[in-house]
Amino acid sequence: MSKFELKLPRMGESVAEATLTTWLKEVGDSIEMDEPVFEIATDKVDSEVPSEVEGVLLEKLFTIDDVIKVGETVAIIEMNGEVSTSIAKVGESENVKIKSEEAKIEVPVEAVAMAEDMVSIARETTDVTVRDYSASERFYSPLVRNIAKEEDVSMEELDAIQGTGKEGRVTKNDMLAYLENRKSGKQEDVQTIEPEPLPAPVRKPMAVPVGKHEGSTIQSNGMDEVIEMSRMGKLIAKHMVESVSTAAHVQSFIEVDVTNIVNWRNKVKDTFERAEGEKLTFTPIFMEAVAKALKKYPLMNISVDGERIIKKKNINIGMAAALPDGNLIVPVIKNADRLNLVGMAKVVNDLAHRARTNALKPDEIQDGTYTVTNVGTFGSVFGTPIINQPQVGILALGAIRKVPAVIETKEGDFIGIRNKMYLSHSYDHRVVNGALGSMFAKAVADYLENWDVTREL
Repeated sequence: MSKFELKLPRMGESVAEATLTTWLKEVGDSIEMDEPVFEIATDKVDSEVPSEVEGVLLEKLFTIDDVIKVGETVAIIEMNGEVSTSIAKVGESENVKIKSEEAKIEVPVEAVAMAEDMVSIARETTDVTVRDYSASERFYSPLVRNIAKEEDVSMEELDAIQGTGKEGRVTKNDMLAYLENRKSGKQEDVQTIEPEPLPAPVRKPMAVPVGKHEGSTIQSNGMDEVIEMSRMGKLIAKHMVESVSTAAHVQSFIEVDVTNIVNWRNKVKDTFERAEGEKLTFTPIFMEAVAKALKKYPLMNISVDGERIIKKKNINIGMAAALPDGNLIVPVIKNADRLNLVGMAKVVNDLAHRARTNALKPDEIQDGTYTVTNVGTFGSVFGTPIINQPQVGILALGAIRKVPAVIETKEGDFIGIRNKMYLSHSYDHRVVNGALGSMFAKAVADYLENWDVTREL
């Protein structure tokens, strides 16, 4: 027999302790994995604490109304088999699974490895400052721009290079010679490079290393440049292809009038920033709406495992965030339905900032149960996003635009200027029918359109 310590988990950075309100199990009771064992209360939320293993409740270490600190052992559970060292301390891993038929620990190694890989790749691929050469009036080929970016050549330096190509264009050889002379301190010799000869039709492409990252090369045949995908790009491509091959994608679209939200945010955003030290964007408002809709329609908060449907207890919303190199990463807002708007804004801002600065931890991009992507950030009116497997739905937020609209009143209809946007809901038609997929999107829209303009933070 092995003993398992059930500890009080972390419930947010500002929560250090909680009060035990109810024991849901008695000593000697059998406990299933993810079955609630006791309830706690904090100054923010009331919550159940589930077991991470199957077994029998052996000992209670606290009584009702006791104050427990985060990380303290609350109960001892006796289980069969040997406990893996990866869960010797309860609460340090939320991704451990138990095989009930064997009572052994099964750690999802591939999922953890992939998450760690994605984070490490994000750090690698965004270490280099991304320079923008679009402001220059001079033409530079993609190959030249890529070399300049990888070697951290400023726009002033690039504009100063005398090109030897057609019409004075800077060629690959000009760049390589400039970089070589920059290292040796002989930049004045750059202008003496012979023009690059045109390739013969049968000439093989030349590989030119342009970065420090594994496999990051560009091949040129004199006309086109072939850029090898980054490791993160390959992972994303594989994941997207597998998703399209696995899920039967269907989309529902709905137009939403968000005029009340726009006006309310404009009224409170300055006060919010002064009080909380955070900017109030539209994203946390949308996330709050999605969390409420998932609570109303829990069959959207599921995953598919072969021919089984797994109904998720927690609402963990993935938030697609763009990295400086153009790739995407999806940090997860854990227990999104338990956050108020202030808490949601702080979590959203924190995850977005740490995504951009390569400070996310592997467990912060795991365990998502539903995903939201904001295509409106890039000016898109709507999109048809691909589902993040094994989830069954993803919502795309379109750009907010001022448009003429028919406004219905008791006195009659009239035309007015309204702020509107589109919601695009992609869902897996294997397990989500059109009615559920559409009702979920409508629930999000209704919450946004019925925004209380007198709401206080």
